[in-house]
Amino acid sequence: MTVTRRSFLIGLNLAVGGLALGIYPRDALAAEPAGLSPNVFVRIAPDGVVTIVCHRSEMGQGVRSSLPALIAAELGASLDRVVVEQALGDAKYGDQNTDGSSSVRERIDDLRRAGAAARQMLITAAAKQWKVKPATCAAAGHQVVHAASARALDFGDLVAAARKLAVPKPESLELRPMAELRAVLHPTLPLLDGPAFVEGKAQFGADVSLPGMLIAVIARPPVVGGTVAKYDADAALKIPGVRHVIAMPEPVAPWLFKPWGGIAVVAENTWAAMRGRAALDLSWNDGDNAGYDSAAFDDEMLASVRAPGTTRRQVGDVDAAMTAAARIVEAEYLVPHLAHLSMEPPTALVAIDGDQVEVWAPTQNPQGARGEVARTLGVAEDNVTVHVTLLGGGFGRKSKPDFVAEAAFLARETGAPVRVQWTREDDVRHGYYNAVSAQRLRAGLDADGKVTAWHHRTAFTPIGSTFDGVSDEPGDGDLQQGVLDLALDVPNVRAESCKARAQVRVGWYRSVYNIFHAFSVGSFIDELAAERKVDPRDMWLEIIGPAREVSLQELGIAKLGNYGHTLDDHPVDAGRLRNVIERVTASAKWDERAASGRFLGLAAHRSFVAYTAVVISVVADPVRTFRIDEAWISMDAGTIVNEERVHSQLEGGLIMGISNALYGGVTMKQGRTVQSNFRDARIARIRDAPRRIHTDLVASDALAAGVGEPPVPPVGPALANALFALTGKRLRAIPLAKALGI
Repeated sequence: MTVTRRSFLIGLNLAVGGLALGIYPRDALAAEPAGLSPNVFVRIAPDGVVTIVCHRSEMGQGVRSSLPALIAAELGASLDRVVVEQALGDAKYGDQNTDGSSSVRERIDDLRRAGAAARQMLITAAAKQWKVKPATCAAAGHQVVHAASARALDFGDLVAAARKLAVPKPESLELRPMAELRAVLHPTLPLLDGPAFVEGKAQFGADVSLPGMLIAVIARPPVVGGTVAKYDADAALKIPGVRHVIAMPEPVAPWLFKPWGGIAVVAENTWAAMRGRAALDLSWNDGDNAGYDSAAFDDEMLASVRAPGTTRRQVGDVDAAMTAAARIVEAEYLVPHLAHLSMEPPTALVAIDGDQVEVWAPTQNPQGARGEVARTLGVAEDNVTVHVTLLGGGFGRKSKPDFVAEAAFLARETGAPVRVQWTREDDVRHGYYNAVSAQRLRAGLDADGKVTAWHHRTAFTPIGSTFDGVSDEPGDGDLQQGVLDLALDVPNVRAESCKARAQVRVGWYRSVYNIFHAFSVGSFIDELAAERKVDPRDMWLEIIGPAREVSLQELGIAKLGNYGHTLDDHPVDAGRLRNVIERVTASAKWDERAASGRFLGLAAHRSFVAYTAVVISVVADPVRTFRIDEAWISMDAGTIVNEERVHSQLEGGLIMGISNALYGGVTMKQGRTVQSNFRDARIARIRDAPRRIHTDLVASDALAAGVGEPPVPPVGPALANALFALTGKRLRAIPLAKALGI
């Protein structure tokens, strides 16, 4: 008998008494007769059950609860008669990459139209039956009602007639007023997958099993671009349960999302595969990146920002203003590689039957996984079916389908279904890291202390290097994350980008470049306040300037990517940034901090066209210098679909920001990642979390912005600023814990 960790924990839960939550009456889809299907997102069966397809991946953010609820609200369906179906990877759904805080921000109107199309067809069918005008009918509570005659028909009763109608064109659809949607999208929408999480029934990547399935673990090159020198296949094959030892394709730059090389051990179970890998007695040819050393690279990066770079933003004459300044304040900041450290390491299962390929994976980008599998196997994408499981965290790591491609390669080589399982050590040492960054900021102050010049240099390896193998300087799109889109009421501004060569695979990480730009700018504004001996909040508001929509001319740039939006749709709005600063400091009783003996730090940031401000309170601790006592976070993300989930994102983002700031960073020695697991790639634990977290959302009818990533960036500088208030020590490098000796 095979006992899995999942089955053991379920048994333990049952033994001690489990908690059951029931929200939806149907756990799985049964075979349905023909119903109404006006688009790929909505199906209504003759019994009235509405199936709504979620095309994005669920990784704890509640997207499977939020997007279907949005469609259901537009349709007028009752959630207790809605079944949610996870979409396969398919271009017919549009963009499925659950990344960039884009699920609502990019698709809210399209998804509403999916519900509106079904609603309009049902209303038209009912109006014909009653011989009334459709405008006199409405859909609500899973019925179409004609209030004037007090008549109503269930959705199921209208399916047969509605499915004979032409599907309305998108431009003809009339969306509900937002006030109607808010009446349904109340703050306590149920978490669809909550019961399955509690009961241990949720299906994550490693929970999927097929008859005859084999498990593979891979010994990957410890240095990016390295290759195998020698290995002992016979020793691995002597381990009971080991079936195959297979050389993986050697990686060739650009790295993209290809299988990563090394030697795979394929076995009947995970333990045998891990034991077989340990027996390989591998040695490596390390290649060109064997000299990568974090300490030396930090020096290289600082040298880069100490020299002139490429001017990317310019207003006025910074050099003349600096020459005329009464005093100059300058500082340099360092942020290391950040590893994703999802609780669920990457895993993927692939089965091949003739020219048909099936994939089960916790992927953020099912279409990307589909394409990579097709490329690896040399088959048409139409022959590849990607089933998306729940994700135990993602943070951008699972947008990159290298682990899926590995499983596809091994399934073909072995002729059996193969699940590739990454271990925690594999994930820490062979992932795609956030870029190392160095920042240099200088400000010129006049005799009254007014900032008259702002000079910012930034160096980091762009993600483009993973795709083209040569990029060593950020582009305009990279710099819109806290440099080009930074609201500054300063007459002379220059921002420059500097070079940083790639020596590892660099990839998306939750909030990406916003993390180090927010850390440097947020810390520097606090330094200016200390230099001038003024309140940091006042310094922030002075630097940002009056409420206004900031023009390209004022920003000193020719164009702004703006996360794929025009400035007309999502302007850089200094007023919204000021507002969240004022709200969060009011909530934290900022003005009373000295009298109450509290040490508070403040920071704010615009990212993914949302505005976020954070205050963190620290208190002295005799054991470890300080303790985070309390935290406040305010966000203006425009229109909110699922308020409860956004509050959860604020809490989770704040904890992740604390984790990044205190402990974040993997370091390199001789091209190898030094850290291996949570014992040295540390994350925040209960003792690091605030005793209380206060979350605040600005009620707004503005266009929807991102919510998953914006909570993270201002947390690091707010914490560093709070620690300065407590200790008088300025911390300019992450991880902060290293400087504090904890």
